[in-house]
Amino acid sequence: MTLPYPYPEVLPARQAVEHELDIDGVETHWWEYPATKSNASSVILIHGYRGDHHGLDLIARALSEFRVLIPDLPGFGSSESWDTSVQSIDDYGRWLREFLAATKTNDAFVVGHSFGSVIVANGLRGERRQPIVLINPISQRALDGPRHFVATLTRLWYLVGKILTVRLGDAWLSNRLFVRVMSGILAKTVDPRLRAWIHGQHAAYFSLYADKDSLVAAFDVSVSSCVTNYAREIHAPVLLIASDRDDVTPLSAQIELQPLFDSARLVVLTGVGHLVHYERPVEAADAIREFVSSSN
Repeated sequence: MTLPYPYPEVLPARQAVEHELDIDGVETHWWEYPATKSNASSVILIHGYRGDHHGLDLIARALSEFRVLIPDLPGFGSSESWDTSVQSIDDYGRWLREFLAATKTNDAFVVGHSFGSVIVANGLRGERRQPIVLINPISQRALDGPRHFVATLTRLWYLVGKILTVRLGDAWLSNRLFVRVMSGILAKTVDPRLRAWIHGQHAAYFSLYADKDSLVAAFDVSVSSCVTNYAREIHAPVLLIASDRDDVTPLSAQIELQPLFDSARLVVLTGVGHLVHYERPVEAADAIREFVSSSN
C-alpha cells in the first residue's frame, strides 16, 4: 500500500533524472534534480547507512533553486558494491572524490547525512574550500550513542547476519520486524500520518542493498569512524545541523565537535531526532540556503 505523501503543499513533486556512471570501479546510479532557474549552483547530497537517494528526496525538493545530485552509495539502492567489498571509510572517501570529478561538481557544496557525514568529512578533508554541510553528523562512534543497549543488540544482529548462509543471512538482515523496530526508535514525530510514512519509507528502501557481505562490511566501517577523526583537517566552512533528541549522536557531542573545525556553525533543531531529513526537511533546507548564501 502506498502511504499518502506527508508534505503535498509545502514540498511539491520535483522530477529527477536517473544517471549511471562507473565510479571507482563501481556501477553507481545517481539522480539529478534540475534547478528551477538558470545558472544554478549544484549541491551534492550523500545519504546514510542502509539508505539510498529516496531518503534525501525531501531536502532536494526543498532546495528547488539548486541543481541537486544524489548518488546511491556503493552497495546500496541501485548501485553495485566493490568486487572485494568495502575495507575502510577511505574507500567511500575516495569514491566521493571520484564522483565529484566524474560529474564535474568539484565546486559544488556537499551535504552528508548520518554515515554520509563521515564519508564527506573523510573524502573532503584537506585544501577544499567549498562549503560542507553535515546533518545529524556522527560525532562519536555510532555504537557509543545514548542507547547503548540498542547499539549492542544492533552489533549482535549484524554479527549473526555475517555468519549465516546467504539465504538465511539476507532474511535475517532484512527482517521486517527489525526494520520496523529501528524505525520506531528513530522517529520522534507525534504526527501519526508522518510516522506511518516514515515507517513505509524504511520498509520500502532500508533493505535495498547489493548483498549481505557488503552490507555487513559497510556496517563495520560505519561504526569504526566518526567526523571527529577528520574535523581538524577540514578547512572549508562547515554547517552542522544537529537535533536535541538524536539517539545516535547526543547533542553534547555535536557541541564538542564544532570548535574542532576552522570555521563551523551549529544549528540545533528541537523536538526531532536522527531523522531530520524526514521530519524537518524544510528547516534543514532553510539552514543550508542561508549558510551557502553567507559563504559566497
